[in-house]
Amino acid sequence: MTEDRRFALLLTGLSLVTLGLFAASLLIGPAGLRIGESLNALLFGGAGHEATVLVMREIRLPRAILGLMVGASLGLSGAVLQGYLRNPLAEPGLIGISGSASLGAVLAIYTGMAAALPLALPLMALAGALLAVLVVFAIAGRRGGSLTVILAGIAVSSLAGALVSLALNLSPNPFAALEIVFWMLGSLADRSMQHVGLAAPFMLVGWLLLAGAGRGLDALTLGEDAAAALGVRLGRVRLLAVVGTALAVGAATAVAGAIGFVGLVVPHLLRPLVGAQPSRLLPASALGGAALLLASDLAVRLIAPDRDLKLGVVTALVGAPFFVWLVLKTRRETL
Repeated sequence: MTEDRRFALLLTGLSLVTLGLFAASLLIGPAGLRIGESLNALLFGGAGHEATVLVMREIRLPRAILGLMVGASLGLSGAVLQGYLRNPLAEPGLIGISGSASLGAVLAIYTGMAAALPLALPLMALAGALLAVLVVFAIAGRRGGSLTVILAGIAVSSLAGALVSLALNLSPNPFAALEIVFWMLGSLADRSMQHVGLAAPFMLVGWLLLAGAGRGLDALTLGEDAAAALGVRLGRVRLLAVVGTALAVGAATAVAGAIGFVGLVVPHLLRPLVGAQPSRLLPASALGGAALLLASDLAVRLIAPDRDLKLGVVTALVGAPFFVWLVLKTRRETL
């Protein structure tokens, strides 16, 4: 079997798995609706079934769509950052975007803006992510390489984490602190089509920018000097990778909270299946990230539907052991 055929089969398989999990996300929930009843309410509505229509169109549909979009954003951005930074431990949080988006959301909760204006929280989170990009570029400079970007991102992430801790420390009441903590654990519950509409444009632009970095990532496997000799503009690749990640992951964090490990785990699981060409890893990681997040959200509903188990907790329980294994594997390879 040729490599192109294996890659096509991989994408087909991932697409089918993602589609199946998306359907399951629509049809499974604590309401206990029958499949035929659920599909009829979702597709056709109908008088006398207002409660079922409300559950399907206003609760389950936006949750499933956001699971698909957020997972794809995290998986795709993780694959691009690992390729650009040439660091197997790279993920969106490494360059400060997730932490800064979380800081923006925390400030919206802390100041009371989130209570006064429902869209203030996601908009502040997006602003935090975009501000992180500006700060990273300002610190790294125009000629800064991948290592400089990593160091700048760690500095921004550490500062954002410290400011979030400060907000928790100075929280005016325990209810505000609890709301901040719960939001930072990540969740797709209680989201609406308004959240989908807010995040979708930013994610779409981010996906396009990240996809445009594919050719440069392929050339970077030969090293920065060789890539430059092939005509690849490294500054452009950096711009596409960092700004695309900021838009996609910033929008994801804005509507779903901080969800970790998806961008780290998925590219590593799929890289052996796509070969040594980073551009092929991008669509595979987007589909894999969507599948992993949809599966994790289903686990949230099925494991403890009455305890409000947070999505970020489930992804951390899956990702943390993998992260430890990856560190040990990397250590063995360097000995």
